[in-house]
Amino acid sequence: MLGILAVAAILIGGLVCLAQTELKRLIAYSSVGHMGFVLLGIATLTATGFQAALIGNVAHGIITGLLFFLAGAVKDRTHTGSLVELGGLRESAPGLSGILGYAAIASLGLPGLAGFWGEAFAVIAAIQRRSPLWTVLAVLAALGGALAAAYFLRLLFRVTHGPATPAVRDLSPLARAELAAWAPLIVLALLVGLVPVLVLGPAHDAVQALVGR
Repeated sequence: MLGILAVAAILIGGLVCLAQTELKRLIAYSSVGHMGFVLLGIATLTATGFQAALIGNVAHGIITGLLFFLAGAVKDRTHTGSLVELGGLRESAPGLSGILGYAAIASLGLPGLAGFWGEAFAVIAAIQRRSPLWTVLAVLAALGGALAAAYFLRLLFRVTHGPATPAVRDLSPLARAELAAWAPLIVLALLVGLVPVLVLGPAHDAVQALVGR
């Protein structure tokens, strides 16, 4: 039942994100899908599944925190969160646009960045249960990952591409305080993606003890 609810959250969260037209609301609903992968990992009751839940939670804190920072910076400068009104951001604020693109592809689960491991491990853990139901859940969860790619790429297309809209013209450059606040999250998203043992290593014994129980 938990596995079914987890996959429902992944798919419904993805579909809701595809329908969103407001930046912060889209990021908020993306968390539903991310937590669906966490729940799917837990529901498998396997070491791989618990590792998926652990690293998925850590990655979500890093990446979604960064995304909300960026959404706040965009809204503070443009006074709007409408995706329709934010077109052409890369023309007027290439630095902000570039970091937003980095955070988005990290959140959609690109290999090499933190968001990949939680999704991948959750799907693998479901397959390792070796039953028709869990195989179906794994396939549906993987489709949910494809939905995440679709709505984040749609977000980037709407916000960063095309001619600059009136709302994004003449934006102020990134402040040093902003870069100082974001830098740790940017670095951690890459470090956790390239070296997941930084998160999984310290928790190995605890995960094995939990599986044993």
